[in-house]
Amino acid sequence: MNHTMIFINSFVLVCLIVSFLKDKTKTKKALKVAVKSFFKMLPMVLIIIIFIGLLLGLMPPEKISQFIGEQAGWGGFLLIAFIGAIMHIPSLLSFPLAASFLEDGAAIAPVVVFITTLTMIGIVTLPLEIKFMGKKFTLLRNGISFIFALCIALIMGAIL
Repeated sequence: MNHTMIFINSFVLVCLIVSFLKDKTKTKKALKVAVKSFFKMLPMVLIIIIFIGLLLGLMPPEKISQFIGEQAGWGGFLLIAFIGAIMHIPSLLSFPLAASFLEDGAAIAPVVVFITTLTMIGIVTLPLEIKFMGKKFTLLRNGISFIFALCIALIMGAIL
C-alpha cells in the first residue's frame, strides 16, 4: 500500500469517527445509503473491470505502445482521443486503465487525451444532452471540449 492510499483512508476514517461522535443516527443513515449505493453500482463496476481486464489481456503491451506510444504519432494521439470521447466508463475506473497504458509503454500525451476526452465529452449521452440543452449548445460544448482536451494533452506531454 502506498503513502497516498494510507493518507486518504486514514483521513476518511478520522472523518467517519468525527461524524459518528457528532451525530450517530445521521452517520448510520449515511452509511446505509452508501452501502446501498455501493451494491447498486457493483454490477456495472465489475463489468467494466472485466472489460478492462480482457482488453489488457487480449492486447499485448507492444501493441498498446505501437498504437499510443511515442512512435504512433498524431494518428495514435487522435485515435485514443476519439476512443476516449466514445467510451462511457466512470472516470474513477479510467485512471487504473490509464496507469496500465503507461506501464505498457504508452506516451503521456495520448494517455492524458484519453482521460480528458473520456471525462469531458459525452458521445454516448449526446441524445440526452441535446434533448435538455439543445443541439447547438451540446455540439458547441463537445467540440470546444475536444479541442481543449487536445490542448491539455499536448501541454502535459510537453511538461512531463
